[in-house]
Amino acid sequence: MTYDRDALLDLIRAEALQTGDFTLASGKKASYYLDCRKITLHPKGANLIAEGMLSVIESAGKLPDAVGGMAIGADPITASIVTIAGQRDLPIKGFMVRKEPKGHGMGKQVEGPVEPGQRVVIVEDVITSGGSAIKAVEAAQAFGLHVDCVIGIIDRLAGGAEAFAAKGLELKVLTTIRDFGIEP
Repeated sequence: MTYDRDALLDLIRAEALQTGDFTLASGKKASYYLDCRKITLHPKGANLIAEGMLSVIESAGKLPDAVGGMAIGADPITASIVTIAGQRDLPIKGFMVRKEPKGHGMGKQVEGPVEPGQRVVIVEDVITSGGSAIKAVEAAQAFGLHVDCVIGIIDRLAGGAEAFAAKGLELKVLTTIRDFGIEP
């Protein structure tokens, strides 16, 4: 399967985009809601997202050692990318960032086959303020990983890109809310 942006837009429109009155994780009110789990856990959606994000990654020139992000939202994205990368014989591994360090065992916050010094890309579903992905970036950096960029499925255009820029990171996205005729 190759990346088909129009198919991803159609799937988001049909499965994930809802209109009404919603309260976001940030506490802000919104007239629409994006439930991207309906896409990241969908067989076609998982493939489209992985192909799209791999396309963004490959266009950067040098492959990262791994992709990952904040559990639970980034987990299916990471798994899809790692699966497609493996089918293409690309050496990209996956990792996940716990919301807080594990309270037992080795007490890790970053889990997976990554080592300090490796280059990684943080993945995220919906970018609003960037808060969740920034926490993943900070945990990855504290672990010793070098974060190349953040890639999201959809940007609500609500300050996330600016928040990443303030941290010296570029936000790359597959879509924005404007692709659905909604102004931020």
